[in-house]
Amino acid sequence: MTAADGGAEAGFWRRVWDALRPLDPLRSVNAALGALVIGSVVIATGLVWVAIRSSTEVRLITVFSLIASLLITQFVGQRLTSPLVQMTAVTRAMAHGDYTARLATRRRDEFGELAQTFNRMAADLQSVDRHRKELVANVSHELRTPIAALRAVLENVVDGVSEADPDTMRTALRQTERLGRLVEQLLDLSRIDSGVVPLRLRRFAVEPYLAGVLKEAHFGPGPRGRGDVRLQLDVWPPELVVRADAERLHQAMANLIDNAVKHSPPGGRVTVRARSGTEAGGLEVEVLDEGPGIPAAERHRVFERFNRGRESGALGDHGADGGGTGLGLAIARWAVDLHGGRIGVAESPRGCRIRLTLPG
Repeated sequence: MTAADGGAEAGFWRRVWDALRPLDPLRSVNAALGALVIGSVVIATGLVWVAIRSSTEVRLITVFSLIASLLITQFVGQRLTSPLVQMTAVTRAMAHGDYTARLATRRRDEFGELAQTFNRMAADLQSVDRHRKELVANVSHELRTPIAALRAVLENVVDGVSEADPDTMRTALRQTERLGRLVEQLLDLSRIDSGVVPLRLRRFAVEPYLAGVLKEAHFGPGPRGRGDVRLQLDVWPPELVVRADAERLHQAMANLIDNAVKHSPPGGRVTVRARSGTEAGGLEVEVLDEGPGIPAAERHRVFERFNRGRESGALGDHGADGGGTGLGLAIARWAVDLHGGRIGVAESPRGCRIRLTLPG
């Protein structure tokens, strides 16, 4: 018998097993209640038959029948309703903010399926609650730092400790830009959660587009305080064209470049490399830096929200020590996903290599 024949036979018996489910008391509440009724009738009939065959009084048999039926009903009813009692307790705990409690899922009937669905819902709520707390903590931290620095600069100017010269105003401007970036990321996060961001696809040349992104990163607020890092663009062929949403792709590239610059060593280099994709009209872009890289065990987490590289100090949005909300790479993944593309960490002999691909 071939493997295909074995799979077909297994599928046949699985369908038979599923068809018999309404008759299985262990997998169906209706079947369990039916078995309870049948069992009670069988016991009562048996006791009546015993009374007829012997000299036992019918009244005594009736009493025994009632007692037996009540005991069986109590046992089966307690077994059927115990998940509801447990679910009530877990629901009350969740109402008070405890999302760690879970229901037992050993049963195979409808209550078992309900328990599994309830546990998945509780896990989702626990994840949402954790993200909410992380968002409040991270945003509070990120707001406090630039606001405190900006306040100190302005107080010194007002008190006459320092003059409102270009250097002082430039310091205040950097803190204001940092606040602006945080607000932009929070707006992007709101768009991600709402899921109502339309794509405005158009065709454009890749080389001048990426050159503009790198120019903004070099002169704009992206790699703040890292003018020692060189930015290099490598596009081949030079006439490469892509069909994409320029604004969304800009979000992805700006965050990837900013993240790469933050992890580059002094005098390091960040390279943006663009090539034709495997699909016709597709695009493959790599952002390479010369930083410490990302451990293999952590690569699946770098695009998660609020991941700031606490464990390794070498990954995440701006790292453990560089500040940031941990939203940059998550926003980059969101922008790529909107295009139906892929983004991930590729193997690299040095530093970190993040590769994104867009379909044609």
